[in-house]
Amino acid sequence: MSLLLLAPHRNNMQTWKEALLEEDPNLDVEIWSDVEDKERVQFIVSWNQPKRTLNQFPNLKVVSSLGTGVDHILRDEHLPENVSVCRVVSSSLVRQMQEYVLMAVLDYQRNLHTYFRQRSEREWREHPNKTIDEIPVGVMGLGKLGAPVAQMLAKNGYQVAGWSYSKKELDGIETFVYDELEQFLKTTRILVCLLPLTSETHGILDLDLFKKLEHPAYLINVARGEHLVDEDLIYALETGWIEGACLDVFSEEPLPDRHPFWNRKQIMITPHAASFTPPHEVAEQVVENYKRALSGMELLNEVDLEKGY
Repeated sequence: MSLLLLAPHRNNMQTWKEALLEEDPNLDVEIWSDVEDKERVQFIVSWNQPKRTLNQFPNLKVVSSLGTGVDHILRDEHLPENVSVCRVVSSSLVRQMQEYVLMAVLDYQRNLHTYFRQRSEREWREHPNKTIDEIPVGVMGLGKLGAPVAQMLAKNGYQVAGWSYSKKELDGIETFVYDELEQFLKTTRILVCLLPLTSETHGILDLDLFKKLEHPAYLINVARGEHLVDEDLIYALETGWIEGACLDVFSEEPLPDRHPFWNRKQIMITPHAASFTPPHEVAEQVVENYKRALSGMELLNEVDLEKGY
């Protein structure tokens, strides 16, 4: 039986293979598209797999995400029934996300993006810094990444609120649940999106939501591009509902050359670089799930297919 690495747009799959074989030299690890026998593949580790791929393996038992996000798997209409889905979780991913969000908050608070732009224009002009009291932060999604991010911001002195579908208790953080979204938004000036992508959260970052924030607001989206209605953000920037945004994820990646985000000075763009999964850190986790799948055991970090996370 074999384990298949299926991430054609990643250039480090050989590194992944080496990390898995370090954990268990007896594994049969293949890299797409060099598959010797599709009937032998029972476990796939995937990231943005090509369409009409997952249903090519008649004995497939499990598809594992290469990272924490699983929407690329769940939205694949060719995911066979009765195939389980899981994700990988690592302390490094959490730390990287905490660092990125703190960087984005400080960039907005201290006008760094503005100064960087002024430098290219040789413009010498000071801007007043925002105090912590002026920029309450709201984190949407209090899961494996959202909760640690919210706690990190609170430890750094920020006033932090969190919103999630189920009630969470986090020290020093006021938390809200599904039907308390409007109350949560009223407490928020910097909005951080770390929600899972589901049918209910698709397009949640729209003009109606932006208008309910404390103004002028700032958006940080490090979840999925499909959470955001692009044209609504542009309109919110033009009308002053939103003062700026830091975006790491987009509905289409790479972001097309003609996309209007490129021409907006208020938008910081990074190429889905908030966090990267370190192969050697999660290889043990992947190998353990592979062996559990072959033995019919419960998986680590298994996804609830109905909830989507």
